Amino acid sequence: MPVQTTITRIATNVLALMILIMLYLIYTQKQPPDLSFLTGPSMQTFKTLLISIILEALPFVLLGVVVSSVLQVFVSEQTIRKWIPKNPVLGILFACLMGIIFPLCECGMIPVVRRLMQKGMPVYVAVVFILVGPIINPVVYASTYMAFRNRPEIAYSRMGLAFAAALAIGLIIYRFIKNNPLRLSGADSGLAHLHHADHADGGHGPIVHQHHDHGGHHHHHGHSHTHHHGGKGLQGRLLSVLGHASDEFFDMGKYLIFGACITALLQTSIPRESLAAIGQGPVFSHLFMMGLAFALSLCSTSDAFVASSFATTFSTGSLITFLVFGPMIDIKSTLMLLSTFRAKFVLKLSLLAAVVVFAGSLLLERLFLT
Repeated sequence: MPVQTTITRIATNVLALMILIMLYLIYTQKQPPDLSFLTGPSMQTFKTLLISIILEALPFVLLGVVVSSVLQVFVSEQTIRKWIPKNPVLGILFACLMGIIFPLCECGMIPVVRRLMQKGMPVYVAVVFILVGPIINPVVYASTYMAFRNRPEIAYSRMGLAFAAALAIGLIIYRFIKNNPLRLSGADSGLAHLHHADHADGGHGPIVHQHHDHGGHHHHHGHSHTHHHGGKGLQGRLLSVLGHASDEFFDMGKYLIFGACITALLQTSIPRESLAAIGQGPVFSHLFMMGLAFALSLCSTSDAFVASSFATTFSTGSLITFLVFGPMIDIKSTLMLLSTFRAKFVLKLSLLAAVVVFAGSLLLERLFLT
């Protein structure tokens, strides 16, 4: 059973159990429960924060899923593959450029990258595209700039740190990862010979053509992106775009609502003095925001609005840490990576991203943001 399905089933069972316990406690009470807290000042603050975060982020989520779906349908993976340079540095720069030109969300990006790797894309190019694609693109830049209208340096710093971190991670992977890290199972078992050890020609392994059933489903992090083929021609492609967009919107929407709830809860439940003490710490503030970004698993088109709610209590450097590390490594992307790559490679990649982003944000804060 896939990891995502198991986690979804466990979460559903836990939620059902909590609801049953709550109903039992209400039933056994001799008098109606006290619900006055729902109208208290803390609850009003919670609702205001929750609604404001969702409403500010919603237009950018819609824009992001539409652009992502158009590219998913109209741009083929063969077109991208033939553009990849053989030089490793140029290949990494090309991966960053792909993030600007093709702003795919990670929901649709990882399955596409997996197919590209099976057809010869070097692992270091693929990983850089996965890490930097959700950050360095026009939609994310616009949402970050709008969220921090009075502090545009945060938008610039986010793009710069993401690019530098991806470049460093790509070069490290090119130097030390010799074998193909794809998880081979089922139909992929015949691809065991696919390795990227041939770094003499820029790291390009052999091109392996594998039939891909476009009538199937891509299952990852508990949902499926279905290829909605509405027939041939422009009308069919437009119907497919609408299908992809609706799938991605509802999938990203639940993460946005969950992240907004957790953020609003933190803002209302933790005293402002305690939160400020954490947020101004020279090191712990960065670690706290990395952990928060990993847990919230927000879409990169909306996370800036969550980060902006912490702008008065957390340091600028820690906010940038949140904005760069979250889209690279979070719970949902980790599950997706585990369904595609070997667990050991995912662990190495996660630790490498954490170290590079942490060190880069500290350096950025010390040199440019003080």
